[in-house]
Amino acid sequence: MEAEKVRIGISSCVLGEKVRFDSGHKISNFVTKELSPYLDFVSVCPEVGIGLSVPRPTIRLISNEERIALVETKDETKDYTESMLSFSHNTVDQLSQDKLCGYIVCAKSPTCGMERVKVYKHKRADKEGIGMYTEVLMTKMPWLPVEEDGRLNDPVLKENFITRVYSLQDFYDSMGDEVTAGKVVAFHSRYKLSLMAHDPSSYKELGRLVANVKEYDTEEFYQKYRLGFMLAMKKRASRKNNTNVLMHIQGYFKKYLDKQQKAELAKVIDEYRTGILPLLAPLTLIKHYISTYPDEYLANQKYLEPYPQELRLRYGL
Repeated sequence: MEAEKVRIGISSCVLGEKVRFDSGHKISNFVTKELSPYLDFVSVCPEVGIGLSVPRPTIRLISNEERIALVETKDETKDYTESMLSFSHNTVDQLSQDKLCGYIVCAKSPTCGMERVKVYKHKRADKEGIGMYTEVLMTKMPWLPVEEDGRLNDPVLKENFITRVYSLQDFYDSMGDEVTAGKVVAFHSRYKLSLMAHDPSSYKELGRLVANVKEYDTEEFYQKYRLGFMLAMKKRASRKNNTNVLMHIQGYFKKYLDKQQKAELAKVIDEYRTGILPLLAPLTLIKHYISTYPDEYLANQKYLEPYPQELRLRYGL
């Protein structure tokens, strides 16, 4: 049976739709060729959404003492700020009901850019802004994995983004139609090693939150855990943290492995630590030992397979 695709938002131009000011697009081959078999895309172009034509005059963000505004580049009297903000809030409110699990936005865009967007003031442009639509998106849905198309060419950022997307999907699937504290606690148990790799301090904080679940009503606990978990997973798993997790897993096999097997596993972990081998090498050996010496806790850890392995994202880590 084919797995259900994960639903994420995306800037229309990144999908190859010809919606840019010059009737062009910014198609991402990674998105359209490698991710499309796994993800269901919700395409949004804010400019088209507020009724601007294709092609159209260019627009940009400007700043004065009062506010950031979205205006036409050659005629600042043509101000689209209010219509863009209205569209952004209405669209994001709708998307938040759909349980999106991620969003890929177009870099540098005055509506969709995630960071370092040009903001013009006093005839000077500072790369300090966020696209007007994306700023609303990230403010209203702070737990949502958001990434720019260009940054997805970086293997570490790419792997981190996809991990977060699938983690959020797993969270929603685990909660089902009714959220219970027990479901959150069970979910947390499966992600303990992932949290140790991504953010050890948040691993401890979320552990305390889960331990004190009875102090919160269910909705408050759900919201607090989702945000804390997704912010922790946003931090990239470092080689040092991954090594600590691998050594932690190694301890589970002490009484099963013979001297040679222990030495082999220790060597592979150390060669990952020093950058000789990719993360995939120790994980493959560990999965082999789990199949040989079953351990329910380890077998359930999403750290070992956070997304479909066919995506091949850990080959370069």
